Amino acid sequence: MSVTWAMNPTLPIVLPLLGAFLLQPIARVSAALARAVGPAILIACLWVLTETWLAQGGRPFAVAIGGFAAPLGIVLYVDRIALLFAAAVPTFALLFWPWAGTGQEATRESALLLLLVSSVTGLALSGDLFNIYVFYELAAVASFGLVAIHATGRAYVATIRYLLQSAFGSLLALVGIAILYTKTGTLNLAHLAQLAPSTLHDPLGLASFALMLIGFGVKGELFPVNTWVPEVYATAPARIAALLAGLVSKLAVLVVVRLLVLVFNQPEAAQLMLVLGAVGMVSGELSAWRAKDFPRMLAFSSIGQLGMVFIAFSLPGTTGVLAGLAVAFHHLVVKSGYFALAARWGGSLESLSGLGRRSKLAGAIYVLFALSLIGVPPLPGFWTKLIVLVALAQHGSLELVAMAAILVVTAIEANYLFRLAVVLYRKDKAAPAGPEARAPGLGVGLVAPLLALVLLAATIAIVPVTEGLRKVAAQTVDVASYVRTVFPPVSLPLAQKD
Repeated sequence: MSVTWAMNPTLPIVLPLLGAFLLQPIARVSAALARAVGPAILIACLWVLTETWLAQGGRPFAVAIGGFAAPLGIVLYVDRIALLFAAAVPTFALLFWPWAGTGQEATRESALLLLLVSSVTGLALSGDLFNIYVFYELAAVASFGLVAIHATGRAYVATIRYLLQSAFGSLLALVGIAILYTKTGTLNLAHLAQLAPSTLHDPLGLASFALMLIGFGVKGELFPVNTWVPEVYATAPARIAALLAGLVSKLAVLVVVRLLVLVFNQPEAAQLMLVLGAVGMVSGELSAWRAKDFPRMLAFSSIGQLGMVFIAFSLPGTTGVLAGLAVAFHHLVVKSGYFALAARWGGSLESLSGLGRRSKLAGAIYVLFALSLIGVPPLPGFWTKLIVLVALAQHGSLELVAMAAILVVTAIEANYLFRLAVVLYRKDKAAPAGPEARAPGLGVGLVAPLLALVLLAATIAIVPVTEGLRKVAAQTVDVASYVRTVFPPVSLPLAQKD
């Protein structure tokens, strides 16, 4: 298939990467131009991805970089799920862009954000494990810089802890990739999908998956490699925490889903993912229930909800991917909106007393997000949990235990979310003076109300949204189509007559 420049999937990776390295020199020439470069690149990336979606009509295609065919060359694979996640990257980067920042710190943050955009877009579009690992490491480097951007003692400590755990995860993932390469001689996902049934569905193959699951699971906040989350999310700027919790974690999960569907499509791998997801969900929600300040409550809550994402994606077939996509994108919208509110709602929960009364819009947005997270109909959170619960009920005893765990943690979630709602609307106690108790207004600009509108729009259009996600899920689990797209059948010429 010929790829025009307007729908070239390399551009959303290359343009932000180029911009990240050129931003500092540009800033020395013109600060105004430097401030405009980042958003312009993100808009261009979003335009390219949209053009690609419209031009292809959902049909998958592969691009061999440099003209070297798979499995030897670098391959980008573009299908509905890749485009969906890739388009979310510049969209949310624009929402949480440091528009008001000036000076060297703002330039550094913008450069790191562009590097993060490039790397996580690469995670969505890459068709082989070598490039996935490279982009994963680039995303880690950008994340470390963004967490430490304020150069405070707490930020440095949180960054070091994050770096050590991420390095440990990277080592595990690398060992898993090495085992996989030793057994198959390839890292191309389509090629691995062909070889997996005969070479990887054994104990050593399962060990390879377990190592990569835990390694890539660091960014996906998977138990037991998620202890960095509370410190980092409570220390980093709220917009950075929103991108890490809402966006980057989903791209890490997408890598694991590709591996599970294409390479390790076996019950033992799915069960391991389900168990780790369930433990993470329960531990995260219990810790959120005990949290005493808003950012940490959001951090632990994010761990719990990412656990449910892993549970959903562990289910087989189209239903599992549909459930995982529904939970993942619901979490992306709601958790990003909450961190937008947290930009002004720092400090202890008690210091937020009465803020919902003084800032009625922000208080209403908090309650709307809480109702959807708990699963109150007809909000999208209800339908996402219903899809997961129904799918779990159709399988074995382990899935039934996970279903019971979801019901229990939903009650825990309702308790701590409504407990804070009571504090926000309390009348008998004035909020303490200080910056932590300032009225939140609209959060980070218009992000929180905008995401609230997205949630309400999804409530009204729940049927077409679900059908759209179902099409994405059906294409994602079509392994034969993935292989045919990367390795198209050779058309032999007809024999000429004498």
